[in-house]
Amino acid sequence: MLFAMAEHLELPRPWRLMLTVGVRKVITRSIPGLLMISALVLTLQTGVVLITGSVLFFLLQFPLANLGLCVLFARTAPTRKPLVAQLAAEVVALRHPSHHPGLHRFFQGATWLWAGIFAVSTLGLAAAMAVEPVKVFLLLTTAVTVGGVIAGTGASVLWFFRVLRRCGLRVRFAQP
Repeated sequence: MLFAMAEHLELPRPWRLMLTVGVRKVITRSIPGLLMISALVLTLQTGVVLITGSVLFFLLQFPLANLGLCVLFARTAPTRKPLVAQLAAEVVALRHPSHHPGLHRFFQGATWLWAGIFAVSTLGLAAAMAVEPVKVFLLLTTAVTVGGVIAGTGASVLWFFRVLRRCGLRVRFAQP
């Protein structure tokens, strides 16, 4: 090696990120993965409600949306572009060495983690739908969704920093 430089992950400065994230999406006209996920969930929910008009099928949209997310995450986990890596790049403009095997394994593992979270949510909501009254089911849906997202995000962040430390990677902010 001609020079030894620690690899790093680069994030835009926080003020720059807040300023440009919306503008960047409008200008590039690309569809971010987060928007695709939201579109999938809303389309599924709306379709089920409009087609059936049934309370049962209205309630079924919640576990079905989680199942859709489970499949979406699981489908990309074993690939070269796991969904968590794509979301990190789109949501916080994370730039990282794409050739780094430890980081790639993290993104694959985190994508499997989220697939698992949505699978467990699907099963839990389906079971709750079968045994709980509508009001309780809707409260459980909120609790399961919020709790799963908070737990998954916390686990992902802690895991991410552990991987960074183990791989000798550092986070730095981009130059202004």
